[in-house]
Amino acid sequence: MRHYDFSPLTRSFIGFDRMATMIEAASKLESTAGYPPYNVEQINDDQYRIELAVAGFDQSELTLETHQNVLTVTGRKPSDEEARNFVHRGIAGRGFERRFQLADHVRVTQADIQNGLLVIELVRDIPEALRPRTIEIGLQALGLDGKAAEDKDAANDKSLTGSKPLKKVKAA
Repeated sequence: MRHYDFSPLTRSFIGFDRMATMIEAASKLESTAGYPPYNVEQINDDQYRIELAVAGFDQSELTLETHQNVLTVTGRKPSDEEARNFVHRGIAGRGFERRFQLADHVRVTQADIQNGLLVIELVRDIPEALRPRTIEIGLQALGLDGKAAEDKDAANDKSLTGSKPLKKVKAA
């Protein structure tokens, strides 16, 4: 396996330390990265589902934990105290730890085991203060109504002439 040195890039990633760490961690994946197999599904713009194949694991042998935008799923089988004599062992019963990097404001809402799959529901919940908003353009949007605009024009006329504002004459 090739090893890449990302240190020249990290020196120029100012303010992107987390992204640099993620790139470096992704480049150091182990050969067991394929176990257990999983799917990541996007339900809609703000909902996701992760499905891990955890056949042979009981609910009590699985642990889910989130910490600093990382979801960690761990499976630990207790050691077989009784010696079992397998003719063929095709179901992997080894322990695992699978990590998923979550985007900001993504949280786990539910986890359940269905038909040998650990199903984890996620939702992106962006706070109202961070959501995009539409800004109206115009005098009313700025808090100026017609009367305030006339007062502003009168003040400009006075500052230009240095005297009282001129009266407007109606055209006949």
